[in-house]
Amino acid sequence: MPQKSTQIQTQSIQQVQTLSPQQIMVVKLLELPKQEFEERIQTEILDNPALETVDKAVEGGSDDYEMEEYGEKEDRQGDEEGFLGNDDDSPSDYSDNDSLSDYRTEDDIPDYKLQEQNRNRGEVAEEIPFSDITSFYDELKDQLMMQNLTEKERGIGEYLIGSLDDDGLLRKSLSSVADELAIYQGVNANEDELRKILKVIQSFDPAGIGARDLQECLLLQIRRKPDSPLKKIEQDIITRCLDDFMKKNKDRIIQRLNITEETYQEALTELTKLNPRPGSSLGEAIGKNFQQIIPDFIIDADDDGNVTVSLNNWNVPELRLSREFSQMLDEQIRNKDNQSKSQKDAFLFLKQKVDAAQGFINAVKQRQHTLIVTMNAIVDIQKAFFQTGDESLLKPMILKDVAERAHLDISTVSRVSNSKYAQTNFGIYPLKFFFIAGFKKNDDDDEILSSHEIKRILRECVDEEDKNSPLTDDELASLLKKKGYPIARRTVAKYRLQLNIPTARLRRE
Repeated sequence: MPQKSTQIQTQSIQQVQTLSPQQIMVVKLLELPKQEFEERIQTEILDNPALETVDKAVEGGSDDYEMEEYGEKEDRQGDEEGFLGNDDDSPSDYSDNDSLSDYRTEDDIPDYKLQEQNRNRGEVAEEIPFSDITSFYDELKDQLMMQNLTEKERGIGEYLIGSLDDDGLLRKSLSSVADELAIYQGVNANEDELRKILKVIQSFDPAGIGARDLQECLLLQIRRKPDSPLKKIEQDIITRCLDDFMKKNKDRIIQRLNITEETYQEALTELTKLNPRPGSSLGEAIGKNFQQIIPDFIIDADDDGNVTVSLNNWNVPELRLSREFSQMLDEQIRNKDNQSKSQKDAFLFLKQKVDAAQGFINAVKQRQHTLIVTMNAIVDIQKAFFQTGDESLLKPMILKDVAERAHLDISTVSRVSNSKYAQTNFGIYPLKFFFIAGFKKNDDDDEILSSHEIKRILRECVDEEDKNSPLTDDELASLLKKKGYPIARRTVAKYRLQLNIPTARLRRE
């Protein structure tokens, strides 16, 4: 007997969140790095006659640019819904009485406008330095070309420059470089020849470039200072007490060097100005078609350890509604009851353009606010690094950690962190640099170690190995496990490559 088939139709209700055009605009602006954001603003200004920039010379401003500053105690934090906002951006009042009336509500007025009267007369915003489009690698090569070297020496110099890591340091041993020159370049050079050319490179700018470790990097910078008793103390601290200095063991340094606490503090102030990563922009510039890197944020730490976060608003124009369009729309609204069809069409055109301009201004403001609260959260978590520049102080941090602290969605933090850079007292860093994977030492221990800490221990293991019988990746993994760092061999290999440490065969002396 054939079976009957039946069809049953059911209905279900699902709640699907869709983004409004205004929210989509905010998201797209948020993803843009600074240079593309500037280009997007210029495009919008050209496309929408209801949007214009403020002529600061006419309005009475004296600065070439303005930079919104937010302290680390910034309390304006919004959640994802607040950040995306609503789509009700219709204008309600287009009056034009004075310079501030170009903004439709008080919330639309930039912070610096409201604070302008509090600025001292004649006070000028500090100029922001920016990175050059020339790669660090090319800058070093240009300096090399100016030296009186033979063709062989110049070739050795270029290879040494190419062997520097992202910090501008030479992590490879000279014997390894000699082996690589012989294998890959067909150049036979002994360690004395390499050492001679490396000394030349170490005389280049910035000071500290070409150092083989942190100690040598700091000493190279100190040696360029004018001779003074304080300079001698700085050298002694780095030469004789580096480990205590890194661990901030003040008392042991004072006792060992037989100096006063006041002298120590003076030396410490000078030492914290040194750059442990003189080539910090090297890895970012090479291999990216020498794309110009412009920081989106300026992070500054003073001598008291206070950290401030500023948006780099250089070359970002201040936007407002066009006065002419606002006045025309006001007139159309007043005569709305006696309009012909063509006048109604003109009214709709004006309203559409004004609404679009106001929507774009709001989206720009939301972008700025979201960038700031995200960067403030990152600084709050990684404050020790921004105060000292010591990478070993970076804490394990993932997108979720920042999102929870900033009261934002993880996807929003991801958009902010992508393709954006922060300028610090110690160099320019991509925001992704501050997101660090964490490892537990063991299941019974709650201590979480960052990947930077693991790399530091790995470097120590390689530095302390027997160079006649260097450790393989498997042996390094076993050694790290014994020290309480259980990571896989492939992770060891990955970190070794990131540290520019050659394989065991090439490390053999």
